[in-house]
Amino acid sequence: MDNVSLSSEKPRLGFWQIWNMSFGFLGIQFGFALQNANTSRIFETLGGDTKDLAFYWLAAPVTGLLVQPLIGYYSDRTWHPKWGRRRPFFAVGAILATIALFIMPNSPSLWIAIGMLWVMDASINISMEPFRAFVGDMLPPEQRTQGFAVQSFFIGVGAVIASALPWMFANWFGVSNTTDNIGEIADSVKYSYYIGGIAFITAVMWTVFTTKEYPPSDDEIHEEKSTEPLVIKYAPNTYLKIGLALLGVSALLSLWFYFKNIEPQLYVLSGIIAVFGICYTTASLFMFRNKYRNGFVQIVRDFQNMPKTMIQLAFVQFFSWFALFAMWIYTVSGVTSHIYGSSDPTSQAYNDGADWVSLLFSGYNGIAALAALALPFLAKITSRRVAHLIALTCGGIGLISFYFIGNPTLLIISMVGVGIAWASILSMPYALLSGSLPPQKMGYYMGIFNFFIVIPQIVAASILGFLITQFFNGEFIYALVLGGASMILAGLLCLIVDDKDEVDIKQNAA
Repeated sequence: MDNVSLSSEKPRLGFWQIWNMSFGFLGIQFGFALQNANTSRIFETLGGDTKDLAFYWLAAPVTGLLVQPLIGYYSDRTWHPKWGRRRPFFAVGAILATIALFIMPNSPSLWIAIGMLWVMDASINISMEPFRAFVGDMLPPEQRTQGFAVQSFFIGVGAVIASALPWMFANWFGVSNTTDNIGEIADSVKYSYYIGGIAFITAVMWTVFTTKEYPPSDDEIHEEKSTEPLVIKYAPNTYLKIGLALLGVSALLSLWFYFKNIEPQLYVLSGIIAVFGICYTTASLFMFRNKYRNGFVQIVRDFQNMPKTMIQLAFVQFFSWFALFAMWIYTVSGVTSHIYGSSDPTSQAYNDGADWVSLLFSGYNGIAALAALALPFLAKITSRRVAHLIALTCGGIGLISFYFIGNPTLLIISMVGVGIAWASILSMPYALLSGSLPPQKMGYYMGIFNFFIVIPQIVAASILGFLITQFFNGEFIYALVLGGASMILAGLLCLIVDDKDEVDIKQNAA
């Protein structure tokens, strides 16, 4: 393996090689699953207002927006003869995330918990982002669907265990899952985070020590050494105009929100637009000074010139992750109020409902682990795009059904559909994308691709609370209905995506 570069035709890897290179995702998902299933519970327990939950959750997508492209960019340019390209980032992120998982459930106040969410999400992203590029680095096109599916399998298995941990501690080991006072995190949640931290670092380090990476290709080395100016293709005037236009839009939105006295969460939208405007404007200033090889300029110009398939998938990702974020934020609030009839975090009914949601989250991840194994076969007999459409439709129907179900046990059926969609969301878009990316920028573009995971989360965090309180009388179960409709729309948009690998594989077979 050491003698094969990324410019060569990659050899097929054996099952256990793919297993080892993906095993770290088991640990990463312990972190994400605990975060997704318990963060709203922790915030409410520490006195957070339910209508502000989406605003508190902004830490997660904002850190992703900042961290993922940077980690992708620098992991593309990292190489160590012993530690490789991506594995140093796996290890550093795992260490930081483990520390955060131990601290989070011991937060003494709401704002410290929100701050720890920033730290934990950034740390998880440092480990997770290079894992996506890892599949593109290591596997030939015909094995990429399998590689991402194995990652999805480990994500599902990890999330099953992690999401169920509070319920398991409470029901199997008699650990308390309630607290006497606002501001105290239940012991069942604390112990779950401790187990999650240990699992995170153990699984990631398994991949670090059992996998070797291919050295840089000649094309990558040439790309780094090249000093050819990019004046014609990347004219600074274009970037300056885009930047100023975005800043103008941001200012107009902010003024409108101000004079209409609209919820402050919506200022986040204008803030994000302003950030992109500042980035484009700053990049243009570097270009005017002929600093085209500046790392910041390269990040902005590559974002501006994304491959066509990536642009098409951006819309699919936007509506898919809008739905998921609605589910992660509001399932606890929606289920406890709509089905269990309680919004009091100190009540037994609320905590029973919250524990059941953790178990439901475990269930959909279990379904995802099984569905991940079946998705490559479904994609083979149909196509990746049709397989993703089917999966997302199942998920959308599952989320919408929450509104119509009164018996919490029947929510298991709803989560079957969500689990199928989750398995596909974690694999199919990346399999569709990887064939359209230049190998020397695989990590960076995978990081940029996560913008279209992060941006819908920011939009959801900014507007969902406003929409539910203004148009749905504060009934948070409707957030799941909106999420379900969004997921079905994402599936339909998948049909317009160009699958370069699918064309290449068919041509090779012919």
